[in-house]
Amino acid sequence: MTDLRDLLIRGSEKVIGHYRVLLASAATEKECELYRSRIEREQRLLDELHGGLPDRFAA
Repeated sequence: MTDLRDLLIRGSEKVIGHYRVLLASAATEKECELYRSRIEREQRLLDELHGGLPDRFAA
């Protein structure tokens, strides 16, 4: 189960990195808001993963 969690953590970190690149090159404030909200959402998921998997994923 640790391998799966590590994979999900790396994936979330990568997604956050991609959104940060998009945020840096955003042309409008609407785009900035969109990317910020997606980064926040992905960060919440990452925080959950660091704290342990939710019960629905427990074996």
